[in-house]
Amino acid sequence: MREIKLRWLLLGSFLSSVGMSFIWPLTSIYLHNRLGISLTVVGVVLLLNSLASVAGSYIAGLAFDRRNPYWLLVGGVATAMGTLILLIFFHGWPLFAALLVALGVASGWNLTLVNAIGTSIHHYDGRYVFNMLYFAQNLGVVGGTAIVGYVYHISVTLLFVIAAALFAFFLTVVATQFRPVARRPRRHRQRTEGSSTTVTLPRFNRWLLFAFFISLLIIWTMYQQWTSNLSVYMTDIGIPLSRYSILWTLNAGLIVAIQAILNWFSRDGKYLIYQIFFGIAMVALSFVVLIFAHSYPWFVLAMTVLTMGEATAFPAIPAMVNDLTPRTLKGRYQGMVNAWASAGRALGPLFGGAVIEATAYTTLFEIAAAAISIVFVTMVLLWIFWHHRLTFFSE
Repeated sequence: MREIKLRWLLLGSFLSSVGMSFIWPLTSIYLHNRLGISLTVVGVVLLLNSLASVAGSYIAGLAFDRRNPYWLLVGGVATAMGTLILLIFFHGWPLFAALLVALGVASGWNLTLVNAIGTSIHHYDGRYVFNMLYFAQNLGVVGGTAIVGYVYHISVTLLFVIAAALFAFFLTVVATQFRPVARRPRRHRQRTEGSSTTVTLPRFNRWLLFAFFISLLIIWTMYQQWTSNLSVYMTDIGIPLSRYSILWTLNAGLIVAIQAILNWFSRDGKYLIYQIFFGIAMVALSFVVLIFAHSYPWFVLAMTVLTMGEATAFPAIPAMVNDLTPRTLKGRYQGMVNAWASAGRALGPLFGGAVIEATAYTTLFEIAAAAISIVFVTMVLLWIFWHHRLTFFSE
């Protein structure tokens, strides 16, 4: 059976990431500064966008197991492109907010389908595939965020034109190079019609998957403090906003470098769980560093530790979920990976704002460090307790 070539999947992931990086970094600034929308309403819009991404991720995962993924992805990319074309002409209030929610659905949909299609590539180890997908996504973020500010100052309309053109390119790649994925579901459904409702997971697999999903919710809720509240904290203690932006340039560059190192050292998934443990521990440690951060070098150190954690744990979790699930349920569980992560991204700003208003920034960092540490200890204990019963599905 033919497989889609990994390079085309990576190119699609890269184009989607660049296109979306033209939208999300400037949404708050555009709504507040250009359209005059209050920050409270902006927060609601961003929450709806994240919840839409949760819905898109979950529904796409279910659809992948039952329908032709080729046409599902064609539809998702075409929807994203069509939404961006509408934004070229209609980016005033409130239509911009409505189209942003539609874009959230398409974003979650496409990300889940790309990851789910990645599970069908057996020429490479699953960890390598997901490491490379994560690498491509972050390379797209580096490219998109590097130029989005310049384009924004020229014309906001030009942002939507370029983003729509990138998705048009993505749609062309899907239409011409993703046809091998259209054959697998048709043959597979003929052999296993109705089996997706009768397949059951071993008890250990169910527990570990549930633990992964709760972990993603907690970790992403805390991780969002870096993107939503840390900029205010740094400026409050006298650090310019430009230096906060440099932290994200450092983040993107380190992710690319770490992913290259991981892919060079090993394509074997034998130690995948330990990569996840290390990553979770590093994310927790980054918040410990933030507790003591009162000068810029400390924030650089905290970002470095955080990046080591996310670059190792975040691509390893969907790879581990892939190992723990049977072929007929892979789409559903890849969708849940993205859905739980998106839920954390949605809750993060609200949670952080509530804690800061009630207490202080350092208390928020302490809570984040403690919560992720509990996740780490729970995952390790669960793995140790059930290790002798571990059962992976054979493909």
